[in-house]
Amino acid sequence: MYTWGRFNIFQKGIRSRFSLFAKINLLIIILFIPILIMYTYSNNVTYDVVSKELQVSNTKQLTFLSSQIDSRINQMMDFSLILSRDPNVRAFNGLNLWQDKYDQMQTRYIIQEKMTLQTGVTDLWPTRYAVYSQQNKEVIANYTRDTGYDEAYLKKNMSGQWTYGDHSTDSKDAMQSFYWFYTDSLAQPGMLTGSNLVIEASFSHENIQNMLDTYKAGGQGDPFFYHKGNTPILNRTADKQLSGDLIRYLDTHSLEDTTQDIVELGGKNYLVSTVKSTYLDWHLVDVVPLYQILEPISLSQNLFYACMILLLVVGISASILLYRNVQYPIQKLIKGLRRVQQGDYSVRLHSNNQNEFSFLFHRFNDMSHQIQDLIENVFQEKIRAREATLKQLQAQINPHFLYNCLGYIINMAQMKDEQAVVSMAHNLSAYYRYTTRMERETSSLQEEINLLINYLDIQKLRNGRIEYHIDIPEHMLAQSVPRLMLQPMVENSVIHGIGKSYTSGEIRITGESANGFGKIYIDDDGPGLTPEQYEALNQEMLEPLQEEVGCGLWNTYQRMIHTFGNHSYLLFGPSPLGGFRTEIVWEIPSEEADKERGTTQADG
Repeated sequence: MYTWGRFNIFQKGIRSRFSLFAKINLLIIILFIPILIMYTYSNNVTYDVVSKELQVSNTKQLTFLSSQIDSRINQMMDFSLILSRDPNVRAFNGLNLWQDKYDQMQTRYIIQEKMTLQTGVTDLWPTRYAVYSQQNKEVIANYTRDTGYDEAYLKKNMSGQWTYGDHSTDSKDAMQSFYWFYTDSLAQPGMLTGSNLVIEASFSHENIQNMLDTYKAGGQGDPFFYHKGNTPILNRTADKQLSGDLIRYLDTHSLEDTTQDIVELGGKNYLVSTVKSTYLDWHLVDVVPLYQILEPISLSQNLFYACMILLLVVGISASILLYRNVQYPIQKLIKGLRRVQQGDYSVRLHSNNQNEFSFLFHRFNDMSHQIQDLIENVFQEKIRAREATLKQLQAQINPHFLYNCLGYIINMAQMKDEQAVVSMAHNLSAYYRYTTRMERETSSLQEEINLLINYLDIQKLRNGRIEYHIDIPEHMLAQSVPRLMLQPMVENSVIHGIGKSYTSGEIRITGESANGFGKIYIDDDGPGLTPEQYEALNQEMLEPLQEEVGCGLWNTYQRMIHTFGNHSYLLFGPSPLGGFRTEIVWEIPSEEADKERGTTQADG
């Protein structure tokens, strides 16, 4: 008791250590969680702030570019208005001007020079102007024209708004120019009276491309000029695949004066900003790859998570090593001690590592082996003492059994029943021949069954009510079992079952083997016992031998444990026949189990 008390103290100490180890791991996990939450939160805040600032900055830049384009267009419109009030231009549309050829040439030269000077203000935004005299059917332009004055052309384009293309071609795929026509007519806008002066201002799509190229050079976007139904104006280094995908997206959405969306194209996110031009009714569109701009933040986040995963893997690896080299050996040692405490002294511990635990395992194995030897020696002595008691009791009982059998023979002889005399003498001879042979402690199950047949035939001759049935699988008959393992159980059924009833008389002996265990059931149809009596009888088999317990049953149980191990047992309970059942279960040794499987397969 003192030794096991020290073991319990040691076990509690181990549990407290492992409890502390678990608490430390839990504390590390608890510390990890706030770090992950705070980092994720701060990273998301940074991501949102950068994204919003990028959106605001992109909108401002795009609005500034749109204002530059509108400013240049406004300058062209102002110049057209000033030009229409120029005396030379008004003289060009006069009635009596062309009487002097020199003055006519001089006026044309002055007008062209003014338009040329206005065009040459900047190379980024070249402009084209033309002055139409409806009165004289003449036109003066600062660029080379394919055609002269065309009345139908003027009437078709007098909308008062900037238009894309001069409507001289039906192709919408060709890159065209923006046009604006101004007249000093006091009539309804878009109407010509026949003597109007018309100023045409236009610029090429290349002007827009120049502005887009300049804008792109200072940022990370990919801008273009867009109007639904017309060919968009791209910058000269535009990503045509990306622009085409975005244009298809814009064609399916309505655009406000200023819009900003995050669009997924090709599995990647882009910031799409649009600003509407005041004069042209086109939208200036810029697409910025968010995934590239925010990539450093994402990379930093991924590196942090990778480091956390690496730390977690290292921690798990350290825990596994700690478990394999410390915790697992200690658990094995504790389990081994528990099994020893429960009475299983055959347990042995093995270690593949040469460390302190291998030394502890070796000493533990020595201790278990010594205890097992001591227990077996004591157990053998107890078995011998019980067997001596059993033999003494049998010596006292057997003469009475023999006298009854001899009396039966005398009676049958007097009655001239020779068959009964021969049968009794034969069975009695075989019975005593087997029981008096003590040179072996074990025998085959077939020999035990033959003994039961002899015994039951003797009892059947004496008591005609007895009927027995034996059904044992053939592959079990060669198994080795302790001698007289079954006879005390059958005798118990004959004496205490059938012998105490005037109506019962059936005894059934059946067997089976499965999962490495052999089982034999001995049933009778006698009065049986109450559930409490069954429970008490089963409990007495697990306790030391007492005076009121049958020596034969207890001794058989102890000999089975000694022969087959702790997994073998006797179990008493109610029988399907209505009486008493004895269940005998033993673990089949591995070599006999292999032979039995081979016999079963051969029979199959």
